[in-house]
Amino acid sequence: MKVFLSYAQSDREVAGELAAHLAEAGHKVWFAGDALFPGQNIALEVGKALDKSEAMVVLLSPQALKSDWVRQEIEFALGAPQFRGRLIPVMVKPTADVPWILKKLPIVKLGKSIEEASREIGDYIKHGFELTPA
Repeated sequence: MKVFLSYAQSDREVAGELAAHLAEAGHKVWFAGDALFPGQNIALEVGKALDKSEAMVVLLSPQALKSDWVRQEIEFALGAPQFRGRLIPVMVKPTADVPWILKKLPIVKLGKSIEEASREIGDYIKHGFELTPA
C-alpha cells in the first residue's frame, strides 16, 4: 500500500526509521527525507504524493502540531476519501495540543520500540479501522 508519512523536521530521524520498517513490511512509503531534492517545487511534489497515497501516518509531537505543513497534510487526509480509516496518528513525543478530531482515531504510541509500533501501524494500514461513536 502507498503510505504518506507526515512529520516535522525535528522528528526526521524517527520518521526515517519508521519509513524503513514500513517499507520492509512491503509498503511503498513517501518520506520527504528521501523524496525531495533542492530546487523542486515542494508543494507540487507533496500534493502529487498525497494524491497517490492510500494511507497517511502522521507523527505527533509539539513541533509537528506547530508545523503548517503537517496541519495542512492532516486537513487534506481528513477530507480525502482514500484516507478513510487509514489516517494513523503516531505519538512521538507527548503533547497536549492534539486536535480533537485526531483524538477520535486510534493513536499509536511509539513507546518502547519503533519496530513494535510499525507492526501496529502496518495492521491499521492493511485493514483500516472503523470509528465508533463516543
